[in-house]
Amino acid sequence: MALLLTGITQLLTFKGSAAPRSGRGQGFVGLVKDGAVLIERGLVRSAGTEKEVMRHPLAKKARAMKAAGVALPAFVDSHTHAVFAEPRLGDFSLRTQGATYAEIKAGGGGILSSVRAVRRQAPAKMAEQLVERAERFLECGTGTIEVKSGYGLDKASEFKTLKAVKAASGRTRLEMLPTLLSAHAVPPEFEGDSKKYLRFVLSEIVPEVVSKKLALFADIFCERGYFTPGESLSYLKACGEAGLIPKIHAEQLSNYGGSIAGARAGAVSADHADYAELRDLRAMRRAGTIATLLPVSNFFLGLSRYPDARAFIAEGVPVALATDFNPGTSPCWNMQLVLSAACTHMKMTPEEALCAATINGACALRAGGRLGSIEPGKQADISIFDASDYRELCYYFGANLNKMTIKKGEIAYCGKP
Repeated sequence: MALLLTGITQLLTFKGSAAPRSGRGQGFVGLVKDGAVLIERGLVRSAGTEKEVMRHPLAKKARAMKAAGVALPAFVDSHTHAVFAEPRLGDFSLRTQGATYAEIKAGGGGILSSVRAVRRQAPAKMAEQLVERAERFLECGTGTIEVKSGYGLDKASEFKTLKAVKAASGRTRLEMLPTLLSAHAVPPEFEGDSKKYLRFVLSEIVPEVVSKKLALFADIFCERGYFTPGESLSYLKACGEAGLIPKIHAEQLSNYGGSIAGARAGAVSADHADYAELRDLRAMRRAGTIATLLPVSNFFLGLSRYPDARAFIAEGVPVALATDFNPGTSPCWNMQLVLSAACTHMKMTPEEALCAATINGACALRAGGRLGSIEPGKQADISIFDASDYRELCYYFGANLNKMTIKKGEIAYCGKP
């Protein structure tokens, strides 16, 4: 039976092109007052004012549900490290005492501490943890996340991670799109030889990941002490030729050339981009690379510097927002906090931030044709918030305003009525 959502105070449709929004277009939310949405077989059949939707032939026979509040596309979180064994509480304590990212790494913490824990973890426990975390994303209004490997860094553990994503996907309504991030750091057994390690990943891991369809994307951490721009470019090109869509961690800790390397490799997104400069922005715009900004990571690390979102928007580079959910630098699954941080610390407008968390997030996962907006033919992924004005989602923080998440036309989370 079709489902009819009525009584929506404000409906944000983001209708229009499936391409990422940039410049002034990033501020268009497709606002409809007194809205309604008609859903059938997991797809949106009609969306608009209640009067318009009620004229659809399916509307009279549909199961009606009053959905007072603000409705918008379920968030698309396009950058997470949601598979990890343990929180990095030791790193957190050191950071409160003034330790830097590099100092924590030198002391045996950071990414490699997560690697040790993941290598020890049983596959069943890994999948069980991911299912539990998935429910928290749904509770906060997120319908789709990207999930990276990268805390295994050997063949067995990387495959264990990606298989856990696949196993967990069958036990939750949250949609999880997998990314191979074996190029997250150089594991100890390769003694700092990044080139040798990348050759190993390309020969021993990538072919099997592709043949078994365990990942859609390939990512690399381009930064001093990790992988160079040249290594990143050649690695992502090889991954692209193998059938994986390139993404890149770029300009997080310094301006190092990762954004340009990603653009040259055809990366769908360059993520973090804290230290990106004008030349990087122009390279990304020409290549059609989306800037995925992760302000909650900066917030958690206590940084004063944030990505210059206004520069990206002014230069015509599409901006997406994501949580960067991970155990070391961003233990946050709530995109509502990301919206707040984007507005208060990066001076994005509420409209730009909401666009970045929906349609542009979908485009950063090459899924803009089916996710990120509410219009006929799109997947019926909708979140309904306890608010009378959509700007409240960016204004209030520290609490969850979401009261219902609908995924593929089915209720995936239901809080207070």
